[in-house]
Amino acid sequence: MPALRDDHHRERPYEASVKRDIRLAILLLSIISLAVAIATAWELWSARERTLAETTTHNLNLTQALDTYVEGIVTQSSMLLLGIAERLEHEGLDAPQLQRLNELVQRQQHLLVQLNGVGIYDAQGNWLMTSTGPFPRGSNSADRAYFIHHRDNPSLEAYIDGPIHSRSTGVWVITVSRRYNDAQGNFAGVIVAALGVQDFLRLFGKIDIGRTGAIGVATSSGQVLVRYPFRESDMGRVLSRSPIFTQYLDETTVGSATFASSLDGVERIYAFRKNERYPLVTSVALGKDEALAAWRADAWRTVAIAFGLLMVIVVIGSLLILAIQRRIGTERLLRDAREDLIKANRQLEVLASRDPLTGLENRRSFDDHLIAELRRAHRERTPLGLLLIDVDHFKRFNDTYGHPAGDDCLRRIGRVLADSVRRPADLAARYGGEELAVILPHTGPDGAQAVAEQFMQRLQTANLTHAGSPLGRITASIGIATLPGGSDSSPQALIEAADRALYRAKAAGRNRLENAPTLPGAAP
Repeated sequence: MPALRDDHHRERPYEASVKRDIRLAILLLSIISLAVAIATAWELWSARERTLAETTTHNLNLTQALDTYVEGIVTQSSMLLLGIAERLEHEGLDAPQLQRLNELVQRQQHLLVQLNGVGIYDAQGNWLMTSTGPFPRGSNSADRAYFIHHRDNPSLEAYIDGPIHSRSTGVWVITVSRRYNDAQGNFAGVIVAALGVQDFLRLFGKIDIGRTGAIGVATSSGQVLVRYPFRESDMGRVLSRSPIFTQYLDETTVGSATFASSLDGVERIYAFRKNERYPLVTSVALGKDEALAAWRADAWRTVAIAFGLLMVIVVIGSLLILAIQRRIGTERLLRDAREDLIKANRQLEVLASRDPLTGLENRRSFDDHLIAELRRAHRERTPLGLLLIDVDHFKRFNDTYGHPAGDDCLRRIGRVLADSVRRPADLAARYGGEELAVILPHTGPDGAQAVAEQFMQRLQTANLTHAGSPLGRITASIGIATLPGGSDSSPQALIEAADRALYRAKAAGRNRLENAPTLPGAAP
């Protein structure tokens, strides 16, 4: 039995170790899952940033190309106007001269396909010539912003204005103009090159900027000159409140930004570039949702794969932990069953050694202990005492009160005896019927008599009623036998000596004790 209890104690650290392993497994699974989630999130974020960076780089490159393209057109237009101005200032404004200039413009038309027409106006804004053909008498452009600019500003630099509806062709145009002077250097009029907006839009339309992308050319003050896709309501609109003009162009001439357009509310990734020669700003914008569309599709695939991997990890880990838990549960059930079996065996041992009625040791336990104590007394040369107790007139008690009452009486006598025998080594037993016995190791005649007297005193105090007894209560007769240290007497000899002493006590009137002569010891 002790070995089994030791095994039980050894299992507890093992169970704690297994539980610790489960916690470590859960921690490891959590770390792996968290690492996969963080790695996936980091990769998705990095891929998103790369996509946005690539979009920005692409837009910046495109703005560089378009800025160069627009600058080239404006430069060609300015050179054409410069040549015409020099001829007007040196050769005059007579009809043949104007005819020659018209023919010159016609020859230049195929070199500058965006050129919608060239017009020459005098100091009052009256039309002198237009390359688009005949014009109504009295045509005047003194109200145009570019005319007013040159009239009031002595600068000979080209001026970019627009967009406006051409009065000669009726289409949207951007104007590049310059003033020319008379011989005294006074304002003589304005020369205007009209660049067709549709010609710009045809080129912009060939560039893939997605469904919500946009390409624009504006003045440095924010006035829209050209915007693709074309909306007539946007022509001439001023974007001075756009973040490009309010935040970025004050600090840099080239840059990128992401914000919602003030024209249509669509969030776009913008790249912008301010021209180094002219007050022009070219911008290219790609819808942010469209720019991230491919990334978003890849992100969903990546998330699905990562989620599937996490599910596999979780399922496998859960099955592993569940298997460990089941094993622990099974082992716990087995251990509990073994403990129950041990307890049952102990109870069986107790039942096998205990008298069920009195709770004292039974005859079998008494015989085994007596043999063992006799051997110990002989081996250790110590005395051994034995009490045989008989309840007086017990048959009369059963006849008077009945056997159930007799059984209850024996139980109460057994408790009195158990209370009288307190040493751990002492053994009180039911010897048979109403006879009881007590084995007293390391006890000589005096000690044995003291125990017997204490029992008789306690029994008297208990005052168990017995109408069939001359004393009116339960009494007992006791026979005492002792062995000196080192005696090699047999159990039977010791029992017979105590039994003879008991017989003498009963014959002498009961409710008394008698000592048997001390049995002889071992030979020296």
